[in-house]
Amino acid sequence: MYSIAARGQWLVQCLSCFSGVARSFCSRTYFGDGVDDGFMSVEGLLNGDWKSQEIDFPDAKPETENSHGGHSWGNFNGRRSFLGNVRGDAEKVLVILQQEGPGYDAKAALNDLQIRVSGLLVREVLLGILRTINCANKTRCAKLAYKFFVWSGQQENYRHTANSYHLIMKIFADSEEFKAMWRLVDEMIEKGYPTTARTFNILICTCGEAGLAKRVVERFIKSKTFNYRPFKHSFNAILHSLLVVSQYKLIEWVYQQMLIECHSPDILTYNILMCAKFRLGKLDQFHRLLDEMGRSGFSPDFHTFNILLHVLGKGDKPLAALNLLNHMKEVGCDPSVLHFTTLIDGLSRAGNLDACNYFFDEMNKHGCTPDVVCYTVMITGYIVAGELEKAEELFDEMITRGQLPNVFTYNSMIRGLCMAGRFDKACLMLKEMEFRGCNPNFLLYSTLVSNLRNAGKLSEAHEVIRHMVEKGQYIHLVSKIKGYRRC
Repeated sequence: MYSIAARGQWLVQCLSCFSGVARSFCSRTYFGDGVDDGFMSVEGLLNGDWKSQEIDFPDAKPETENSHGGHSWGNFNGRRSFLGNVRGDAEKVLVILQQEGPGYDAKAALNDLQIRVSGLLVREVLLGILRTINCANKTRCAKLAYKFFVWSGQQENYRHTANSYHLIMKIFADSEEFKAMWRLVDEMIEKGYPTTARTFNILICTCGEAGLAKRVVERFIKSKTFNYRPFKHSFNAILHSLLVVSQYKLIEWVYQQMLIECHSPDILTYNILMCAKFRLGKLDQFHRLLDEMGRSGFSPDFHTFNILLHVLGKGDKPLAALNLLNHMKEVGCDPSVLHFTTLIDGLSRAGNLDACNYFFDEMNKHGCTPDVVCYTVMITGYIVAGELEKAEELFDEMITRGQLPNVFTYNSMIRGLCMAGRFDKACLMLKEMEFRGCNPNFLLYSTLVSNLRNAGKLSEAHEVIRHMVEKGQYIHLVSKIKGYRRC
């Protein structure tokens, strides 16, 4: 077996062969849309592993088991009934808030409801408002949300939670009421609520300017009320949040502050730093971090290997990737479907479909069943390469093997069909996905409408648009698709 330092050195040597890899780490822009096509990036995985549970169910009791070891259906039904009642009350509250205006006393109407205010009710109402925010109503939504927030906080036997504050802060952020949002932060601190990684994340997402983001970071570094759990220390919580919002240069600065404060990096710190260095195109520093990690006594973990496989895939280094997969097995970290998918995704972006096929077959041989994300990566690679027939074969195969396509799979297939001029089949696939219970998103609609319009099939495009109106996607279409005029 290798020593930890030797493992780190071996990985550095493995990666040294591709110093010219492109800077666009996991850009997700196969078709130039500038959007994420739904494949979990290395950063997304790091984010997902440390997401705190922001859902507040103060009155909902967990399900218990009966004497026979099964779930108590009485408790389950009781909980379902409770949740249904709360959501019903939330709908009544939202109806009242929507009537707010001159001559209407919403506060008196809320009092007349005589409902029980709970953390779950507050969450349902605020989420209901949050979902409706758009450019036209953002100011009104912010006012209505705050009116309800104040009213609910005045009710007996109820006290706002940190989660409630985070929701109203998110509403202010989405409504661009930034001063009000910061006042809430001050109010939280004054009332003894701890600021958390979630608080920081909401604030940092509103900081468009690097200077403003840096001031937010400095404030949280110095904060005495920053509850950074479940992270090792406040710096890891901040680094993680900065990764979420792609503040890579600020990650470097925070790391330097962390060392000045004599905090030692752990494996999460190193993984975040390596993501940032690769994003910034600083491959020499990427290699040094990997070496330093080994010297500091840290073995590469699940995420580290995932990062390395992505880098090797994007660098079109299938042989080095194969060596790394073998090394993972030697050190007791069996490659998962995610590792193979990450590698195949990178190789697909590099245009090496032969290598993609090889590793796709390898994962099957090793009993690692491809999931919907892996199939979507493969299908998208074939679509980009103009090999629609192979994409269709894989599409049929995944359904046969019980992997139901998601909206991103359908988007790739519909785009491929449009590129091949098979518009009837593309429109039929839109109906098929809805029949299977998969709801189209804006990207899919815009893909189909844009291609139909470009092909001169205006009546078909308008039919899809009418369908979008029914599904509530109309506003997005008008604002995004160039040249569209309302008929």
